[in-house]
Amino acid sequence: MTTIETGPKTTQKPSPPSTLKQPSFKRWGRRHPFVRYGLPMISLTVFGALGLSQLLQGSKDIAKVKDDQEWEIIETRKALSRTGPVDAYKPKNTSIEDELKAMQGKVDINSYEYKKIPKLNEGKSS
Repeated sequence: MTTIETGPKTTQKPSPPSTLKQPSFKRWGRRHPFVRYGLPMISLTVFGALGLSQLLQGSKDIAKVKDDQEWEIIETRKALSRTGPVDAYKPKNTSIEDELKAMQGKVDINSYEYKKIPKLNEGKSS
């Protein structure tokens, strides 16, 4: 069995010696506003920029790897030479005379019809 003591307790906390000083860092924000406002703002800006640069560099590295893989696939499929795909483009040897004959075959310059082009103010009758 336990006994319960009832009665007024008179315990006193020992008072701190007067030679100890209170920590002064609690008042830094009042004495030096740069420590309270400027330092966190500058550190947030610097560390945020560093973090974003790391994220962007990672995405650039991934994009570069993907581009390299795509280029290897194209290179193996089309057998690229130094100037471009082999046998992909063969220009036709055409001359101006051939082009003129083709245009004369399409357009008949002897049968034409005159059509009047309306002026800007003729269409509007007020």
